Amino acid sequence: MTFSRAIKIAPSILAADFANFGAECAAVEAQGADWVHVDVMDGHFVPNISFGPATCAAIRPHIKGVMDVHLMIAPVDPYIDAFAEAGADIITAHVEAGPHIHRTLQAIRASGAKAGVALNPGTSAEAVAPLLDVTDLVCVMTVNPGFGGQKFIDMTDKVRTLRSMIGDRPIHVEIDGGVDPTTAPGLAKAGADVLVAGSAVFKGGSASDPGPYGENIRAIRAAAEGTYT
Repeated sequence: MTFSRAIKIAPSILAADFANFGAECAAVEAQGADWVHVDVMDGHFVPNISFGPATCAAIRPHIKGVMDVHLMIAPVDPYIDAFAEAGADIITAHVEAGPHIHRTLQAIRASGAKAGVALNPGTSAEAVAPLLDVTDLVCVMTVNPGFGGQKFIDMTDKVRTLRSMIGDRPIHVEIDGGVDPTTAPGLAKAGADVLVAGSAVFKGGSASDPGPYGENIRAIRAAAEGTYT
């Protein structure tokens, strides 16, 4: 992975056809997705259950680019190696998920993956200030984690604060929740470079009719990049 602050669209497969994950991952990449975002939920840290390392290993051969694995689970540490072995390029843990997030980020890097740290809407940007030197990505939740399709919570000020804190460090700022062509411009302008989108990408299409995926991805990207013109 070469670091770049260019806008990256990362479709969340939580909104894809669960019976057809491999084809869905290939379809969104073919239609212009930069990363594929995998939301892992445990029914404990968040009120929903999705999938685990076996699913990541199964879809990995269908993903040519970055597999971005977002762990909404607690505890995190016992599962890091399993997700790394399943092919995760980035493993993101929540700062709220355990008492030793610095150790968790070190363990993720030791596994060979890039280390991400996620912040729930109720957690301030300052929570990651001591972690930036062991972090490759900060994920700002713009919904309360657990379910797709929720109403966007405006975290623009938090994003702006994070970008200022990060400075010239090679750290991505990712947004997860409610991203669409309406919300993307303000987030990008504030400093976000990775935009996770679920229903906003997958609506209207399918693995056998992926054209709408491409239209949706291009619309989000154009909206985000339009802030720089």
